[in-house]
Amino acid sequence: MLSQFKFELKNIDKSSKARRGLITTAHGTIQTPVFMPVGTQGSVKSLSPNELVDTGSQIILGNTYHLYLRPGTELLRQAGGLHKFANWQKPMLTDSGGYQVFSLSGLRKIHDDGVRFQSHIDGSYHDFTPENVMEMQRLIGADIIMAFDECPPHDADENYVAQSNDTTVKWAQRCKKAWQENPPEYGYDQALFGIVQGGTFEGLRRQSAQQLVELDLPGYSIGGLSVGEPAPAMYAMTEVATEILPKDKPRYLMGVGKPENLVEAVNLGVDMFDCVMPTRNGRKGQAFVWQGTLNLKNAKFTDDFTPIDEQCRCYACKNFSRAYMRHLLRANELFVMRLISLHNLQFYHDLMAAMREAIEKNEFSQWRKSFYGNRWKVKS
Repeated sequence: MLSQFKFELKNIDKSSKARRGLITTAHGTIQTPVFMPVGTQGSVKSLSPNELVDTGSQIILGNTYHLYLRPGTELLRQAGGLHKFANWQKPMLTDSGGYQVFSLSGLRKIHDDGVRFQSHIDGSYHDFTPENVMEMQRLIGADIIMAFDECPPHDADENYVAQSNDTTVKWAQRCKKAWQENPPEYGYDQALFGIVQGGTFEGLRRQSAQQLVELDLPGYSIGGLSVGEPAPAMYAMTEVATEILPKDKPRYLMGVGKPENLVEAVNLGVDMFDCVMPTRNGRKGQAFVWQGTLNLKNAKFTDDFTPIDEQCRCYACKNFSRAYMRHLLRANELFVMRLISLHNLQFYHDLMAAMREAIEKNEFSQWRKSFYGNRWKVKS
């Protein structure tokens, strides 16, 4: 099958490492840098596909671990894949489930072929291997799929991380073989990304990136960061990886993060991001604005009849006030969770669009200074 996946590097900012690109998939194109809303179980919590598109969402993320356990990949195959099951017409990415499996700690055990773990739902036992994780993602049908990896805890010692690196590379080799040997289920190709690990050890990060680059995969992810390490360490390890990863392939920093994390990682040459923060924090009453963050539960918003952000074009800001949202939060009304989630995704997508424009103009460094100097000041 002729590959439908393509990455085109449009521009590298002249005063930074920030990149402007275009990813082509069978379900459409993606302008990068891009933020991907997280739809763990096939749905971005509380929001419809139409609402996601209206905020500017280009691609969403699903989680293999959760989708395997519920509703199950056989049901997804019967439905024609997750795109059809969830009525999502645009590109989709699935992670491998590696992070979820390894976060189970006492409920999992690594063996020769992969990992045995207990379901968080009912305690039943399951095995994930590189081969069956590739099969799961083949049946889910995402445009971009992840190799199965071991994600060590952020406080693991160097010996453990070195052994974990070896495991991740071996599993990536097996994932590539399974991916190449099994044709896509739904008639369009899927792009396999490797995941760079190495904790916060520079040498191990460098080694992991170099070994994965040798596999010549369509794209690469940077994993095992934003898991408790200090932000400077996260940026340092990201830079180590981006210096090695191919310029002509997309780079994805997994599970990141705060707006300032996105700005700094784009500055280091990252193209793709995902995080639950805009929707999870939104459901708890925190709104992201250009001046900082707003806790809409605070009493000072009781009679504030302005929108979350007067410059924002989202449905929430066009139609409702901060006072109304505070009232709904105090009354535990579900509607407000949707409203703030919508606004936060709009903010994140507007942030990415602003960075794309700055890179196109070779003005990213100036834009970044403006972001910190004039905008990111307020917390309430």
